[in-house]
Amino acid sequence: MAKKKQAISISTLDLVECLSMAMDLISPALANHQRRVGYIALRLAEEMGLPAPVRKNTLIAGLLHDCGALSMADRTVTLNFELGVEGGVVPHRHAMAGYQLIKKFRLFADAAQYIRFHHLPWEHGGGCSWQGEEVPISAHVIHLADRVEVLIKNQAHILLQQEEIVERIERNSHTLFCPELVEVFKGVAQREAFWLDITNVSMGAAVSGESGFGHEKLDCDDLLEMTELFGHIIDFRSRFTATHSMGVSACAAALARLAGFNDVQCLTMRIAGHLHDLGKLAVPLEILEKPDKLTAAEFSLVKAHAYYTYRVLGKFRDMEEIRRWAAHHHERLDGQGYPFRLAGTALSSGERVMAVADVFTAITEDRPYRKGMAAREAAGILDNMARNKALDREIVQLLLDNFDEVNQLRVTAQSASREEYTAFSREV
Repeated sequence: MAKKKQAISISTLDLVECLSMAMDLISPALANHQRRVGYIALRLAEEMGLPAPVRKNTLIAGLLHDCGALSMADRTVTLNFELGVEGGVVPHRHAMAGYQLIKKFRLFADAAQYIRFHHLPWEHGGGCSWQGEEVPISAHVIHLADRVEVLIKNQAHILLQQEEIVERIERNSHTLFCPELVEVFKGVAQREAFWLDITNVSMGAAVSGESGFGHEKLDCDDLLEMTELFGHIIDFRSRFTATHSMGVSACAAALARLAGFNDVQCLTMRIAGHLHDLGKLAVPLEILEKPDKLTAAEFSLVKAHAYYTYRVLGKFRDMEEIRRWAAHHHERLDGQGYPFRLAGTALSSGERVMAVADVFTAITEDRPYRKGMAAREAAGILDNMARNKALDREIVQLLLDNFDEVNQLRVTAQSASREEYTAFSREV
């Protein structure tokens, strides 16, 4: 009899909403954009009477619909109400990129299709299909919800905007939007509570709690796979960081095992490695890809990423250990790290392992602008940081004693990730 997978007290939707929040950190203009789109799409799907699984996937797609918009320019251009048509009735590039990112994750297969076509204009019925393939109605739901959201002005009370937004959507019925969906939206839009709920989402109300699907929990395998997907979304923004999270995850898990952590703790370390740079979604791509020395202002933005990782993961009580291990990877034993200036005994073994794994991966991995350090040079850097009380001496020594083994695990993990990144880049 097969062993039952262990359930984890974290819902799929809560974790998706967490990622959605992180992606919207990139600009104040984007704050809560995906969460509000998810909420609007959910209400439209409910009004249409779509089946529960479709409603759930519509919500997931709404929360992640811009995951393929990898740069500030990609994200901000989507705030223009009329994006235009790229050579006819075809999916937009960032929609295809989002589809390529998440389609391999089993739980998001349907949501990926909705994301793929979420900017496809209706064009008097031409948007019903694409290259002979039927376009799911939920893709058009996301499109309508997305355009409603970009029309909302934060400077004015939302109830004063209600009539103008409805009129703008109605004017684009048949061309941009499916007319049946426009009628559904007009019905929902009559309710003041619908608009006030959008404001409530902006103030931090959880969208997932409104859906009725929050009771569905992840098991260990799904959590690991889902956070690996998150790692790709974080890393694939730039060829400079395309494999970093996978390398850190592999190194951290290997060091944890060598340090005597049990199987559950090693799995936890892998998950934390996938998520450790979640806050980098708030760092502009131009800074991530700058090969020269960063200015003080630029470095201040980079330093904030660990803080955002910590805050975004803070809503999950059952992920506190993952949160600490992931977010504290730039803290130092001497208290000179960032962003919390933790020192000495305030840093657990798991946090110390992650810090070593992050430094080791960063100095040994190849980047487009430089080759990774050879073993002797990398060992010297790590040894020096241990002597200066930046890194834990015992963990560093454990790595040095098992250098070839840990390094090979890093290389294998990053090679696999590089293949995925290459395929992703080719498709988009």
